[in-house]
Amino acid sequence: MPRRVPLGTGWDRVAVLVDDRWVERTARRPDAEAGLRRETHLLPWLADRLPLAVPRPVVVGEAPLTVRHALVPGSALDAPTADHARRLGAFLRALHDVPLADAVARGLPDAATTAGWRRRAFARFETEVAPRLPDDRRLRAALDRLREVPPSAVVHGDLRAEHVLVVDGELTGVIDWGDARAGDPAKDLEWLLLDTGHAPAAIEAYGEDLTARARDWRAVGPCYAVVHGLDTGDDALVATALDDLRTGA
Repeated sequence: MPRRVPLGTGWDRVAVLVDDRWVERTARRPDAEAGLRRETHLLPWLADRLPLAVPRPVVVGEAPLTVRHALVPGSALDAPTADHARRLGAFLRALHDVPLADAVARGLPDAATTAGWRRRAFARFETEVAPRLPDDRRLRAALDRLREVPPSAVVHGDLRAEHVLVVDGELTGVIDWGDARAGDPAKDLEWLLLDTGHAPAAIEAYGEDLTARARDWRAVGPCYAVVHGLDTGDDALVATALDDLRTGA
């Protein structure tokens, strides 16, 4: 009988490790199935174009939809080095250079779709988040600068330490592609440029300095948590996210 170890439950999906070799993810709700199915078309194609491993999921069950991929080995990158930053800069350059139209043809949310998501999110930030701040000028200025930035590239959408894997200090892969879409490359670079301590190495490998726009995404980021907390009645999350906005964390 297969050995099954729970890996965690998110808002959309449940993940299980099977026989220490496979990761299975199951949609928790019918409206989460489209995103899982999209990954089975996009990621195997994308994996052949990137210098680090990414999952290659396939459908293994319906009702509820379940996908499976081979485990990408490693643990979260908790102590990035300059070499890690260079390799991740090169990884993101390769990702952002993938032809957007080809990825959209394989299910990636396109620029018009993601621009609409951004417009609706920013409208909520202006009306529901900014008025809760004692000084909203920094937030409104960042929103104004980002509003017209085109969703011009294939982006991971949630690149941070826990989604970058290492074994014995060597990068092995990048996981959690549920937020992949047409987007702003600077959003993918936010953690790499602002949190690793090795921005110069990352910029050199990437070939472009998007630090200013990454800082704008950092300024706006906690707004997503505020509105999620408002929607779910999580007052503690709202308070924490507002504090992050006030302090610039």
